[in-house]
Amino acid sequence: MNYQYEDFLMLSTLRHYGYCPRSCPLIHQKQTFSENLYTLRGRAVHEQVDKPEGEFVGNILVERALPLWSHRLGLVGKADVVEFHGEIPYPVEYKHGPRRENEHNDLQLCAQAICLEEMTGQAVPRGAIFHHKSRRRREVIFTSALRRQVEGAVTAIRSLLAEKKLPPPVNDRRCEKCSLKEACMPQVTESRNREKRLLANLFEVATP
Repeated sequence: MNYQYEDFLMLSTLRHYGYCPRSCPLIHQKQTFSENLYTLRGRAVHEQVDKPEGEFVGNILVERALPLWSHRLGLVGKADVVEFHGEIPYPVEYKHGPRRENEHNDLQLCAQAICLEEMTGQAVPRGAIFHHKSRRRREVIFTSALRRQVEGAVTAIRSLLAEKKLPPPVNDRRCEKCSLKEACMPQVTESRNREKRLLANLFEVATP
C-alpha cells in the first residue's frame, strides 16, 4: 500500500511508541512536549549532525541529516548520518546516553533502513547506534524479526492515532526521566484507573 504524503508518519513516532505507547499520541497528536535535562542533552548531540552535508571520509561517503521516506509504510523523516560503503547505505543514529540496548531505538533505526532500501534499491542489512556518552557504536542487525516489529508498530501507531484515545500510563521506571511526566501524570492517572476497576468489580452483579 502506498500512502499519500498527508498520511505519512514521522520516523520518530516509532521511537516514542516503542519507549511508551502513551507518549506517542501525547507528542504527535496532542502536540505535548516539554524539555528536561535528558531532552536537552539529546538535542545537543543531534545538533552536531543536524546540518545537511556530505563528505568523504576515506572511501566512505558520509551524509548528515539525510531526508528519508517510505511510500510503502508511509514514513518520513531524516537520518542523523548515513554512511555509504560503496553503494550500501549504513544508517547511524546518535543518542546521548551510554551504550546499551534499547528496543525503541532499534525500531527507529530499522525503519530508517527500510526507507533507504526503498529509496536506493540496495539491501541494508545493518546499521549502528552511536552512544555519545561512551563514544562507542552498537551495531544493529536488521533481522526479519526486527523488520516485522517495525511493520507491526507502524500498524499499531496508525490505529492508536486514529482512535484518538490515550493508552493508560506505564507508571514504571521509564517515567522517571520522561519529559512528559507532568503532562502525563502517570501516578494520578493510574490511581484513577485503579479506582474505576475496583468500582466496576464492586457493583458487578454475578449471573447465576
